[in-house]
Amino acid sequence: MMRSFTFPVKLHAESKGAFTVQFRDLPEAVTSGTSRRDAILQAADCLEEAIAGRISDGLEIPQPSRPTRAEVLITLPAALAAKAALYIAIKEAGMPNTQAAKRLGVNEKEIRRMLDPRHATQLARIQRALALLGRRLVVTVEHAA
Repeated sequence: MMRSFTFPVKLHAESKGAFTVQFRDLPEAVTSGTSRRDAILQAADCLEEAIAGRISDGLEIPQPSRPTRAEVLITLPAALAAKAALYIAIKEAGMPNTQAAKRLGVNEKEIRRMLDPRHATQLARIQRALALLGRRLVVTVEHAA
């Protein structure tokens, strides 16, 4: 199964050119901006915080819904998307961090660092961990909208 970390958002026009932003798949992720451009920038930050919060709280990270024509797509930064993918792989395997550490041949503290949204983990390290869990990290590049 392929997993995406690009989420649709709905921009609601407010007064004086401002917009409120809501993520359909992440009800806790609501933000706003003083303009459409600012709202999209704020949405990117909001998405990061919502996913980081879900990882920290041990909550599910949903598969993004298909966007409607009225929605804008916001993509999680690559480093956090890789951490989220590792988090999901460990969670789907039903492993506590100690068991994941043993399987990956690292200290449990290292697993906590790899899953910490604020810790700068080398992408190659996460990629190796995903491979040991039977996953493959794939990066795509698209033209910006």
